[in-house]
This record gives sequence, structure tokens and C-alpha cells, in this order.
Amino acid sequence: MIGGSLAGALKKNGFSGRISALVRRNETGQQGKDLGLIDDYSTNPATLIPSADMVMLAVPMLSMHQQLQSIVDHLTATAIVTDAGSVKQPFIKDAMAVLKDMSRVVPGHPIAGREKTGVGAADANLYTDRRVLLTPLPDTAIDAIETVEQLWILAGASVECLDPGHHDRVLAATSHLPHVLAYALVDTLATQQEAEEIFRYAAGGFGDFTRIASSDPVMWRDVCLSNRDALLESIDNLEVHLRTLRFAIDSGDAKTLETTFTRAKTARDKFTG
Repeated sequence: MIGGSLAGALKKNGFSGRISALVRRNETGQQGKDLGLIDDYSTNPATLIPSADMVMLAVPMLSMHQQLQSIVDHLTATAIVTDAGSVKQPFIKDAMAVLKDMSRVVPGHPIAGREKTGVGAADANLYTDRRVLLTPLPDTAIDAIETVEQLWILAGASVECLDPGHHDRVLAATSHLPHVLAYALVDTLATQQEAEEIFRYAAGGFGDFTRIASSDPVMWRDVCLSNRDALLESIDNLEVHLRTLRFAIDSGDAKTLETTFTRAKTARDKFTG
């Protein structure tokens, strides 16, 4: 979905280059071609990578190392390698181990997504007015950074650069933790005796909060394991706040509850404008 959406956005916005897809199954590639997202496809890196000016890796985090290994022998010296993974430090570690030379590697992360997966869920408008974070290293070539930046701008996004470690800490709190919470809440309710009634009578807010629990389990398994330390820190911080709220509810502390809820509402309203 992420790679297909990028391809669709580029096609929609007049990209003049050729877009090829390296796929695991021919059916996936043919679907992408039928949808007008790509020009051609292959399951063999040797048929596509040697002619690529840029390679975008849009795969689960724990697959990055294997995918880099599959393309390394076919890359030209000037080809740019970038990615759309949600965690940057592990990708950089994998790229260093496989590619060695990082001057043409531009780690990236589009802050956009949907709970649906697969090329059939591709959306050419997915990145419109969304933010893409690049985390280049000190030895990353300026022209490589600028090329990747222009690619995302053409797709409709705005681009910012961050330190990789800072990126992973921030995204652990703002993206990875909410997904864990949504999965945990739905799983908790689904295992209760009254699960059928709970879901039947769930209000709209429940659907809004848990929508992301329909996301790809494999992708989010990989994100959690790849960003383990930062995510655990965010979970620990949340547990402290939950214990405070639990104590306030248990003790009838209306002031603490209202103060917490008001502070949260103010922060949320400011964020959403």
C-alpha cells in the first residue's frame, strides 16, 4: 500500500520517469500494472535494479536486511537507496552492514498510512499535505538528499530532516504506542465473555480509537521489535499515568480526573487546530 500509493501519487502528478516494482509474486505486480501504478515489474532483482536511479524499500522492518542483500550486487554506483520504514536506526544499521557506503542512502519515513494493506489499497492522495521525515547521515550526499526530497514533494508531501535517534523516540510515542494501545484494547475486549455484546454496542468513539488495530499485524510486529527501547519507554510512561488515573478513580478524586482530562483536551485541541 505504501509503495503503491507513492507510485500512484507520482503518476498522478506528472512524474516523467519509469516506475518499476520488485515484487514477491507476479500477481501483485500485474495488479499494480492493471491499476496504472507501475510501468513494469519483476520478481528478479537482476532484471530491474541495474537500471534504477533510485530504489525505494517499502517492506516490513525485519525484512529490510534481506531486501538490501537481494539488491546490493545489482546497484549502480550512483543509485540512491531510500526507504519508507517507520523506524530509522535499525534500517541505518542494516544498510551499513550490507551496503557499507552510506553516501547514497537516504533513510525516510512518510507520516501517512491506512489500516488497509496491499497494492489494491493504494491511494494516490495518501501523501497530499502529509509530512515525510528524512534522517540522512553526515556522509549522505547532498544531491541524494535533494533528489529524495523532490520525489516526496512531487507526491504532495512536505519534507523535514531529523536525527535518526530523535525520530525513533518521537515516533515511538506518537505512532507506535497508539498502535500498541489499539491492538491491546481490542484484544482485551475480544477475550472477555461478553465480547459479542461489547462490540455490538460499541459507540463511534470506539471505532475511531481502534481503527488502527486493523493495520497489518506483521508490519507492526516488526515496528515494535525494531523500536523496542523507545517503545518500552513510552509504555512505561503511559503506565505511570494510568496508575495515577486508576488511583484517582478508585479514591473518588474528581479534581485529579478533571485536571488530567482538561490538560489532555487542551493539548489535543491545540494539536488539531
